[in-house]
Amino acid sequence: MPVSVKRRQFLLGMTSAGYLAAAAPYVALSAIIPSSKSVLLVVDVQNCFLPGGTLAVDRGDEIISIINSLGQKFKNVIFTQDWHTPNHASFASSHPGKKPFETVELSYGNQILWPDHCIQGTDDAKLATGLNIPHAQLIIRKGYHNEIDSYSTFVAADGKTKTGLTSYLQERGLNDVYVCGLATDFCVSWSAIDARRAGLEVSVIEDACRGINLNGSLDAAWASMKEHGVKRAHSSDIA
Repeated sequence: MPVSVKRRQFLLGMTSAGYLAAAAPYVALSAIIPSSKSVLLVVDVQNCFLPGGTLAVDRGDEIISIINSLGQKFKNVIFTQDWHTPNHASFASSHPGKKPFETVELSYGNQILWPDHCIQGTDDAKLATGLNIPHAQLIIRKGYHNEIDSYSTFVAADGKTKTGLTSYLQERGLNDVYVCGLATDFCVSWSAIDARRAGLEVSVIEDACRGINLNGSLDAAWASMKEHGVKRAHSSDIA
């Protein structure tokens, strides 16, 4: 399994003959210390994606306490929020005869259809109540263009419509991005990859995410992130 570059593993107990007498547990050789140029990007931790929500991610609520702890280690924190119009083009209900998780062709390509979720102004779309990072500096919304979905918090699914997050980070000199949230194989991975395309250093904190895993999407997402140079980290790596 791929791991963060900064989570090197080593073994103890080598005998003089070169055999292993015992194996030590995995150990990080150096801690990751967030700098003034580092930012924690908390993706879509909303009621919608928690147990009981309209598009719940299994065990999605487990990451809230981890994210709160991480937030105390970063000077810079940004929340993202899925923010759909009613009758959004990505909703199965907007396509007669279609069911959630089927696909359609839209103007920008193939689109997975979802249950109605994260509709603007609803409790379902609110950030999770348990989040407690009061020094977070920005909430950036996505998916509010009625005819275009947006997994990535940098650019919509058409590959052209920008959210403005890249410019915000550049203007503030924030170039070291640590991504967490929901769901690993959609909004987290798309955001991480687009951050790399913008020339940013990017790590995904794997235990501070949960995935949907739709038809093998989770493994595919990790493989794609690795291919694009996204690093894989663990919350315990962050000092």
